[in-house]
Order: sequence, then structure tokens, then C-alpha cells
Amino acid sequence: MTETSASRKAVPADTRSSARFRSETLAVAMTFVISIILVIASGFISPALGSWSQVYTILTLASFLVVVAFGQGLVILIGGLDLSIASVIMLGGVMVTAWSGSGYPQILMILAALALCAGVGLVNALGTLWLKVPPFIMTMATGIIVASSALGYTSGTPRGVTPDLFTWLMKSEVAGMPTILIFVGLFVVCGAVLQGWTSFGRRLQAVGTNVSAARVAGLSVSLPVVAAYVISSVCAGFAGMMLVGYANGATLRMGDSYLLPSIAAVVIGGSSILGGRGSYIGTVGGAVLLTTLGTVISALGIEQGWRTVIEGSIIIAALLLLNETFMSLLGGPARR
Repeated sequence: MTETSASRKAVPADTRSSARFRSETLAVAMTFVISIILVIASGFISPALGSWSQVYTILTLASFLVVVAFGQGLVILIGGLDLSIASVIMLGGVMVTAWSGSGYPQILMILAALALCAGVGLVNALGTLWLKVPPFIMTMATGIIVASSALGYTSGTPRGVTPDLFTWLMKSEVAGMPTILIFVGLFVVCGAVLQGWTSFGRRLQAVGTNVSAARVAGLSVSLPVVAAYVISSVCAGFAGMMLVGYANGATLRMGDSYLLPSIAAVVIGGSSILGGRGSYIGTVGGAVLLTTLGTVISALGIEQGWRTVIEGSIIIAALLLLNETFMSLLGGPARR
């Protein structure tokens, strides 16, 4: 009995979980810190860049990515990837403007457009679950079909009416605060709770960690996968409607600039690209950081190509920070 007790005491504690938690926390903290530093530093370049007006612009522009990246983050959490997001953003924006001028109540047209977007997510989920098509291929094919269908439906020129709800959301104030910032704040709180503190979020994480183990534990694998892809498409479609309210119209390329950033924001925020681990608060930090970078780069007159280079470099840096082997090299010998 004594030897057994001694042997138990001699076994070193598994510190991998705590090390992973520290690296994730570091990634989340760094995204917000770097964003603040960028805003402050930009003020030395031009007083207009460091003003509240710039901060408001950054937060407003980040709101679209914050919504889109929530859905993408859920899909990545289960070990998938949604490449149809750009097309679904465009679908939501194009259809809500086209249908809002039909004479029917706008709220019904908004719900109908969101239902159509949800249908795209359902197709993605069924293709990956039942047809066993890799998520990369399935969602890319769905995105191409959606984009081509929208092109045919609009004959290349989207027309319609901007819903009053989204004009109010993007351009009004409540008690002196921009309505969009209030909405995004509530969205972030709800999203963080759903992903991090509910049984639904834990199921997504279990599926992303090990599908076989989740099945053995008696968890339904199909329902979390379907839910993740449907939520992703609904978020993308809603972001497209937000863009319509912001820009007073829709275009067929309105979602293109959100595909790579939606993935980058999730990875930069500390989520594993392989699934099973992720924090929505971290994703929000990643979205704010990317938007801040984009705003500063645009203000400095740097070409769009360099912005993509910077975003790609940040993704690589984030992957390195989240890699346990790399972090062990920085902090000392790897613990086993």
C-alpha cells in the first residue's frame, strides 16, 4: 500500500491542459492588446486616425466579421470548414433587397431570406454527413452554386429596397449609443455563452475532438454538425443584410472580402483549425484585430495585396503560438 501511494505521488501531473489554457489566454489577450496599440500608434501618424471616430468606424466594420466568424467558428469547432460563407453573405443581401420591395411585410421577407440561407447550411451539413464529402469540397461547391444562381436571378445587377430594420440597425442611436454597437455587444455575450457555457457548445467540442469517442459516449453527432452549418449560414446571411443596411444596397461581390478573414479571426483568436477547441471571445478579438489592421492599412494608402500578405502572416504567427511544440521551445523542454 505504501509503495502504491509513493508511486502515485511520483507520477508527474499532466500539465498539457494548463499549458494549452495559458497559450489560448495569451492569444486572446494579445489580439486586443495589439488592436489598442495599433489605434494609439496610428494617432501619431495622423490625429484623425486615433480619434473616437476611427474607433467607431473600426467597431462598426468589425461587426460584420464578428457575426460571420461566430458561425465559422462553430463549424471549425466541430472539425469542419465553411467556404460557402462569401456566397451566403451575398445571397442574404441580394434576396432581402429583392424581396423587401415585393409589397409583403418586410419582416416576413427577412425571415424568408434567412430561411433560404439556412437551407444552404443544411445542404452543406447533409453533404458532409451522409454523402461523406469533405467539408472543404462540399462547401466550396455549394458556394459556387449559390453564387451562380444569384447571378442568374439578378441578371448581374441586384435591385430592390433596403429593409428599414437594417437601415435603423446600422445608422441609428439608442440613448446616445450607436444601435449597431449595442446589438453586437448583446450578440457577443449570447454567442460566448452558447459556445462556452452550454451543453450545445460542449457537444460541438466533443464532436470536434473525437467523433468516434463522441458516438461511444452516446452523443448524437448528426445534430451538432447540422446545427453548426445552419447557424453558420444564417449568420452569414444576416451579415449580408447588415451590409445592405450599411451600404444602402447589395452587390454580387459583397461577401468576397469576408471568407479568409472569417477563418483568420477564428484561428487568431486561439481556436484549433483541426477542431475541438475554441473561444468565441478570442474570435471577437481576432475580428477586431483584423479590422483594425485593415483600417490602418487603408488609411496609410497601402495596397490591398499587402493587406492579404499581413493577414496570412498573422495566421501563421497564431498557429505557431498555439502549437505546443513551438511554445515548449520558447519556454524550455517540452513536458510529457
